[in-house]
Amino acid sequence: MVTHNKQKAQKLIKQAQGTLNKVVQMVEDDVYCPEIIQQADSVMGLLHKARLELLAGHLDHCLQEKLQKDKKSTIEELLKIYKLST
Repeated sequence: MVTHNKQKAQKLIKQAQGTLNKVVQMVEDDVYCPEIIQQADSVMGLLHKARLELLAGHLDHCLQEKLQKDKKSTIEELLKIYKLST
């Protein structure tokens, strides 16, 4: 099911993809490094926002059902996600 969170994440990911393509072109064109770094930071920020949207959607839509089916593996999954975000 495509949720509102996934739609928002998809939009952010496509934005990041476009910006990343710009970064590649900037490197190829030998643009001044700080300008490239600024665009690279923008890509990372967009991906971070997309990740948060996906996580929020997962917690809102999937978590309760997963906890009822397999509490132990669901908790392990959440811990893994959390460890990746620290």
